[in-house]
Amino acid sequence: MNVSFYNTMTRTVDPFVPLAAPKVTFYTCGPTVYNYAHIGNLRSYCAEDLFRRILEYSGYDVLHVMNITDVEDKIIKACLAEKMTLNGFTEPYIKAFKEDIASLNVKPAAFYPKASEHINEIVDIIKELCKREIAYKGDDGSYYFSIERFSDYGKLARLDKQDLRAGARICHDEYDKEHLSDFALWKAWDEGDGDIFWETEIGKGRPGWHMECSAMSIKYLGETIDIHMGGVDNIFPHHENEIAQSEASTGKKFVNYWVHCEHLLSDGRKMSKSLGNFFTLRDLVEKGYSPIALRYLYIANHYRSKLNFTLKALDSAANTLNGLYDFLKRLSRVKNELIEDAEFAELFARAKATFDEKIYTDMNMPQALSCIFSMISHLNIMMDKNCLPQQQAVSVIDYFMKIDAILALNLGQALEDDIVPEDIEKLIEERQSARKAKDFKRSDEIRDLLSARGIILQDTPQGVVWKKM
Repeated sequence: MNVSFYNTMTRTVDPFVPLAAPKVTFYTCGPTVYNYAHIGNLRSYCAEDLFRRILEYSGYDVLHVMNITDVEDKIIKACLAEKMTLNGFTEPYIKAFKEDIASLNVKPAAFYPKASEHINEIVDIIKELCKREIAYKGDDGSYYFSIERFSDYGKLARLDKQDLRAGARICHDEYDKEHLSDFALWKAWDEGDGDIFWETEIGKGRPGWHMECSAMSIKYLGETIDIHMGGVDNIFPHHENEIAQSEASTGKKFVNYWVHCEHLLSDGRKMSKSLGNFFTLRDLVEKGYSPIALRYLYIANHYRSKLNFTLKALDSAANTLNGLYDFLKRLSRVKNELIEDAEFAELFARAKATFDEKIYTDMNMPQALSCIFSMISHLNIMMDKNCLPQQQAVSVIDYFMKIDAILALNLGQALEDDIVPEDIEKLIEERQSARKAKDFKRSDEIRDLLSARGIILQDTPQGVVWKKM
């Protein structure tokens, strides 16, 4: 099937046509490493991972670059407050970030370039912008991008440039649409930067946040790339400024497809430590939650819809995930040597086709999962009636292992966890024999022995069912 997704630049769901299929160049905004990533940040990283996995599932070869912002206003301020070097301050947070995304089954990027290691590339772009008279040196020694000299400025965020304040400048990294002003490409050193600076051809100082991503994207992926993805909060000013400085310096289109993930709310409000609704992944793990339950909560909601996080919603996601694991274990125990059920074969084919259609159409995971759970309901009824052929049960398990390349919910691990040692299998068989012989004393003894070893038995009309505690 053809892949299509919502392009922020066009405001439409566009068919995806890569520059050089099957290769796909994919850049995503990584962490600003002044603290641990919170669950709002992690939602974006999981959405980007899901997007990449769907592209790879459809046959594309994705080259993924995720930057690490280790030079930025908040980082400088924190370094000085803690009296630490830049690397000494940021490295623990970089390590924690990589641990967090690994625990969420986010596939590693091919490159994680750091801003601090690409100063030469940043300076080269600024020099080119000055040569083209689109950048200029301000009275404060910093270099600024003149948005008045770039006619396409504002095309991503759909800004009304009638409110342009010609000549106004803004030097800090983050600002809102009311500040439609020339932005800093290079910040001249002042005493507030302490010993965090670089001596370069354009002076002593440090790069602006927006310039970092342009330099790293161009270096690793080329002057024009297929897809750039991030959170909606990055549309302006960050991505708007990336477009301006990249296209003004190369004369080429910077990105063909812009994709953005919506905000995560917490208990219906913006996350805030003062409101008590601020969570990192570590906070949730300490409360006993699995990172994979959080991943399921993320992917079960459409990436372009706001997600309201609550602990109750996470409990529900964990229960659904555990139910999915139990379903697969139950499937693996089907032993009926029956002929293939034609009605189910048709339902199974439709479910697979619908799943593919939904994931390839703007990554519509809620509808894709809905068709899968409808099939699960049908299968549970068949297993209740003991009329599901083993061959079809195996086919369904194989399919779930295949789509877990997208879902990344550890479905294979759930089946591996279901394997019990041979001695326990013998005890289960002995108990069944004892029950048939009406030796209930021995049957109860074996149940207690198994319980002590973490095996719970359930007697059903279809036979004994067991699972690990």
